[in-house]
Amino acid sequence: MEASVHRCTLTKDERLHGGKDIGTLLAKGKFHAGKAIRYCVLAGNGLTHSRIMISVPKKLFRRAVRRNTLKRRIRESFRLQKHLLPEDYGFDILFIYNTKELLCSSEIYAAVGSILREIADGHGKTGKFQENI
Repeated sequence: MEASVHRCTLTKDERLHGGKDIGTLLAKGKFHAGKAIRYCVLAGNGLTHSRIMISVPKKLFRRAVRRNTLKRRIRESFRLQKHLLPEDYGFDILFIYNTKELLCSSEIYAAVGSILREIADGHGKTGKFQENI
């Protein structure tokens, strides 16, 4: 496999799970808002890859089918664009869907892409996102 080709998979290691890790993210992470998606990010998870968690509130979408559809679209968007984040440096990211309208895949793809670019730019230039110590 060539170095320029990105693996478009989302393994279990790239999913944030476990109460301790989630608690650390919520306690020390920085919350920001993007278009239709809020997110919390914590830099420096001690791994060489980023981990994500996705939340679609039941208060906004009562039917599980719609919540699962939105989660699937966000996961797919992250999977296809995770190469935008710096390699060899891990972020923990929580995506929170926060609008009542059901966005199409292309709108979610654009929103997740802008969030990932903002995280990558904020980490590299200004140190906007703090390290996990």
